[in-house]
Amino acid sequence: MADMDPNIAELSKSIDPAILGRRLRNARVAAGLTQTQAAGGDASTAYISRIEAGQRRPDLRLLGRLAERLDTTIEELLVGITRDKRSELQLELDYAELALASGSAAEALEKSGAILAELAELPESGGAELVRPAKFVRAFALEASGELDDAILALEELTATPPSDLDWLRGLIALSRCYREAGDLGMAIEVGERAVETIQVQGLAGVGEAVQLTLTVAAAYFERGDVGHAARMCRQAIRDAEKLDSPLARGSAYWNSSVMASRSGSVREALALARKAILLFEQGEDMRNLARLRTELAVLQLRLDPPEAAEAKVNLEQASRELDWSSASPMDKADNQLALARANLLLGDHITASAQASASFEIAHEQAPLSAADALVLQGQIAASESRTGDAIDSYKEAILLLSGVGADRRAAELWFELGGLLQDVHEPEAALDAFRRAAASTGLSPRTSIHAAMERAAADRRAHIRSVR
Repeated sequence: MADMDPNIAELSKSIDPAILGRRLRNARVAAGLTQTQAAGGDASTAYISRIEAGQRRPDLRLLGRLAERLDTTIEELLVGITRDKRSELQLELDYAELALASGSAAEALEKSGAILAELAELPESGGAELVRPAKFVRAFALEASGELDDAILALEELTATPPSDLDWLRGLIALSRCYREAGDLGMAIEVGERAVETIQVQGLAGVGEAVQLTLTVAAAYFERGDVGHAARMCRQAIRDAEKLDSPLARGSAYWNSSVMASRSGSVREALALARKAILLFEQGEDMRNLARLRTELAVLQLRLDPPEAAEAKVNLEQASRELDWSSASPMDKADNQLALARANLLLGDHITASAQASASFEIAHEQAPLSAADALVLQGQIAASESRTGDAIDSYKEAILLLSGVGADRRAAELWFELGGLLQDVHEPEAALDAFRRAAASTGLSPRTSIHAAMERAAADRRAHIRSVR
């Protein structure tokens, strides 16, 4: 008893007698002993019966003798799992988290699922403290695997109940992000807004994760077209982040501010902010967001006049490697491949550009029709630049089919407008006019608004466009 873990000794005084009684009875039955044999002269048969019925809690000395006789341990009777078994499961959970961080989402999903299945087979409350972290790893792995619906269900369950701690905040950030990537901007915003009061009550407003949640919700407002409100949220996030000793929080704030500057047409200001954000992200270990930020930086470089295509390609290739090493989602990789395709097209490498646009389409077409349509539009541009007009028209028409199923929002309007111009270039005037009309509808303009005004508005959006931070 001298080497007994103090936590175990304390638990022996506070454990629910009913739970201990059930575990003791199960161990006795498994050992094939009667209550009298289990007592062994250390207690009466009646006293053992009362323990098993949950009416008595034995002292630590008696519990130790009973455990020895039943071929088990005090720890297993009190905790429901041996120290060695708990250490083994904790190590497996650490491996699952490492797999997720290194980009092996499938491995993380498999390991976390196996851990949860094993925990479910343990006696009542055995290893209970590992269940919640294992569920979080599984939820994050589902997101990284692109299984957004399952990730949303898992994260909704995890964030709906206490404790409201840092894991809870990280879960809400992921949940908002999943809703946004699934196209449900309303829910992405609602998730953040319903967390604000709890964050204040729990005293979590001063942590970096609270800043990240604000920025994630700001990105959803931005996607919805509420650019002014999104910009105000980002400015507040910068003020909050500057008070923290957190490179990640400050980097995230500068990143989102870069997006807002780009949206207003200030590409060079956006570039400066993005580079500042990268310097801060490089001080941390968030490889996924660092890679996504490099992709956004490269997109900005491609929008310069003249474009910095060669430097953008270097950044994109580095981002591609970092995405492979991190817990990147399929859509992160699709966006990176599409940007690489644009860079290679500008550099005159049509073959590589076409292959990368196809790779982006294959990743995106099942879960992100807007991104898939973007890839098809680029395929059409490549074909048109090679005088393959028929192939260009086919790609544009396939993009139209995908876009027709997408709801009205700013990014859809921009892509419809771009399609209108490209269809004009390949002498498809009716399809071009229809695309311009759809661009107008996606911006929220009424049918009475002139097509000329719609084109002007969509053109302005397209010139200022940069995808918001995911």
